[in-house]
Amino acid sequence: MEFSVNKTDLVRELNLSQGVVERKTTIPILSNILIEASGESVTLTATDLELGIRCLAPAKVKSAGAGTIPAKRLLDYVRLLPESEVQIKIGDNHWASLVCGRSKTRIAGMSRESFPELPQMPEAMAKIPMGLLASMIAKTIFSISAEESRFTLNGALLQLKGTTLVMVATDGHRLALVEMENPLAAGEVNAKALLPRKAMNELLKLAAETPDKEAGVEFAADENHLFFRLGSRLLISRKLTGNFPDFERVLPKAHSHIVEISREELRAAIERVAQFSDERSRAIKVRFAENEAVVHSSISDSGESEENLPVLYEGPTVEIGFNAQYLLDFLRAVAEPTVAFHFKDAQSAGEMRPAGEGVNYNYRYVVMPMRI
Repeated sequence: MEFSVNKTDLVRELNLSQGVVERKTTIPILSNILIEASGESVTLTATDLELGIRCLAPAKVKSAGAGTIPAKRLLDYVRLLPESEVQIKIGDNHWASLVCGRSKTRIAGMSRESFPELPQMPEAMAKIPMGLLASMIAKTIFSISAEESRFTLNGALLQLKGTTLVMVATDGHRLALVEMENPLAAGEVNAKALLPRKAMNELLKLAAETPDKEAGVEFAADENHLFFRLGSRLLISRKLTGNFPDFERVLPKAHSHIVEISREELRAAIERVAQFSDERSRAIKVRFAENEAVVHSSISDSGESEENLPVLYEGPTVEIGFNAQYLLDFLRAVAEPTVAFHFKDAQSAGEMRPAGEGVNYNYRYVVMPMRI
């Protein structure tokens, strides 16, 4: 196999594969990237058996073929080359020769035969704008559980309900739900699947590499896998097995009080006050009293901090304990200048939503209270 490819094109596509390639694997071939040259392009494939990615780069193919090269070593080296054409040749002994200007390098590869086969993508069931999908992921991914034992919570539930998309994530202490209209929906499609966190991170990377946020991602699924195709790039993820909790049972039906507050002011106040919260629990208190919201925290041996924010509120005084990081995650994910705080009492879950005119989607963030 022999071809030449533009260095910038090769680095861009290799970068996308790095999150998928296994670093510390007991199966050496998974540290390699599969390179297949044919026609006028070169295809790059990486997998860790849970997640796979396939990308294309335009190339001048002298002789078609396939081979594998260590992914990280290849990227680290090619990144340092001058902006020029890179000539790559893989011989029958699996060694790869790279020539770029005056630079000549040989890298030991492995046989293509031992590289796992990726499943074929079935017919797409829906098309989703890349920007919309990335926005939904960014609004929920922080609520995914980090505990490996709770594997059904190690991802987000993706639901297609007619022309609506729903994404839900929870770790048992908080829940993020976002619901948006899909402008590319072609009909009544109803499906749901558990999308692993790692796949969500890779989709965010694909979105960052896509200038056109309106570009449609083709979504498909088979019995065990989820497929996301964007142009010449294909991401394949193994589905999480098991049943996602009945999240609708957790969502509060009604709240006694609603307070609207400046997102930026609240975020800045919590960030400052949280400097004096316990490092492990990150606990702060939020107190709502007549026309004011007070954010307070203290560590007995280090100090205390309090911030007072003006709000429109005429109900009883209510003080609720929260994990500061949980509140900050939401405030950093939402774009609207105003947020609404929904609450009942110190023992009940609080809920945050974007507020003000122009909010054309449903975003609910439910946080359990803390005893402080």
